[in-house]
Amino acid sequence: MEGILMSIDKSVAAELASEAMEEFMKMAMDREEVLWSQGHGGKEALIYKEYLNQFTSAGMGQSSPDLKTDATRATAMVFIKSLSLVEALMNMKQWKDMLCCIVSRAITVDVISSGSGGSLDGALLLIYAELQVLSPLVPTRDVFFLRFCKQHKEGVWAVVDVSVDSLTESLSSSSLKCRKRPSGCLIQDMPNGFSKVTWVEHWEYDESEIHSLYRPFISSGMGFGAHRWLATLQRQTERLATELATPHLQNMVGGRVDGGRSLLKVAERMRNNFCSIVNHSTLHNGSQVLGLKDGGVRVATRKRSDDPRKPPAGVLSAAASIWLPVSPERLFDFLRDGRLRNEWDMLSNGGPMHETAYIATGQDPGNNVSLLTASAQSKTLILQESCKDSSGFLVVYSPVDISQLNEVINGEEDSAYVDLLPCGFSILPPGSQVEVDDSNKENGALLTVVIQITVSTYNPRKARLTAESVKTVSNLISCTVRKIKSALSL
Repeated sequence: MEGILMSIDKSVAAELASEAMEEFMKMAMDREEVLWSQGHGGKEALIYKEYLNQFTSAGMGQSSPDLKTDATRATAMVFIKSLSLVEALMNMKQWKDMLCCIVSRAITVDVISSGSGGSLDGALLLIYAELQVLSPLVPTRDVFFLRFCKQHKEGVWAVVDVSVDSLTESLSSSSLKCRKRPSGCLIQDMPNGFSKVTWVEHWEYDESEIHSLYRPFISSGMGFGAHRWLATLQRQTERLATELATPHLQNMVGGRVDGGRSLLKVAERMRNNFCSIVNHSTLHNGSQVLGLKDGGVRVATRKRSDDPRKPPAGVLSAAASIWLPVSPERLFDFLRDGRLRNEWDMLSNGGPMHETAYIATGQDPGNNVSLLTASAQSKTLILQESCKDSSGFLVVYSPVDISQLNEVINGEEDSAYVDLLPCGFSILPPGSQVEVDDSNKENGALLTVVIQITVSTYNPRKARLTAESVKTVSNLISCTVRKIKSALSL
């Protein structure tokens, strides 16, 4: 990876970053909306003809005729100080953890400049990232880019990204799948701990490898556009505020149980693990596709590595995406309700589950972490996190051993060693009409189902998918989908 980019001249990279910052600032601060049009739901889309009149993007070269364009802008108030957000964006681990639903992998390839005077002002990084939509039917966007940070005045920062394919022949080939034109965020401190964030995303991408079911969603800008980045950031900063406020577990009779912060740590690791397996680009390359009508069931193996003190085990994961004729909100409320879990969960033993404790992780009641149980005698709980924002919905759950969880809540065990096997659902609006069974459908929801099962032993040299194990996990996916359709009379 690094060898491919050694030919990049750092002074030329700095010049490209400076040009990108200038272009980005003009796009972000265009208050007369010369460059932007109001689209569906108030989303701003670039008027491309006007963009071409105003910008040459000489450092990036001309747009490729083989790539589609997706350029959007969004502005919102976010509960985070400007410098804290800048620090998170310039730290790859923090960036990935904060936005794990979008960032599946992020690596700093080179630090071209660390800033000046102990500040991040002027910092310039060369980054490799894999960005995702939570569906196996949408390939990740794998991109090398520069990230340039600049403080424009007290309390006002800008962080801009721009692809480096124009700087090296190794990346500027006909096989290029995506490139990022000047994009980023303008961050302004506001009262009471908030920041006003204006986000711009400007992509060129190859549509050919995206499943037809998801093409309207991606082309509408909802997949990798500014609105999704900003909505995800808003939701995550609300969750972080909950964690910093020393949350308590609320049980159903109104009492309090200490250890909420530890439980949130476990839930965060569960959610991050889930997001990393939906798209199998970083998993074992022996994945297979089986026939679920809309796009197949994607199956892969990986090593389970919750606790290095235990012998390695294998995990078989399966993911499938389908369109359902139901609103995303109704589907989300159904799947997160423990009382209705027996209507779709093959492993719920046929009875309803009860919520024994929860932590609100945002103002919307759909954002919470909860513990579910089938009975007071059960030795296993279900840890569940549900997430909701204007870009989509997420329900992630995992069985957890009750004694192990109590040790974590009481501070007797590290939350990193809790055994987890995340499963769950990603729910997205379709964007516009989608093609289903050779006809166009309006509205509805794009549902991705992810299920994991353990395999008793794991040998990375023999990590093959047996026909029996593939059939087992694929049947679980197919049965879950059938039960959801039946419960909702679809």
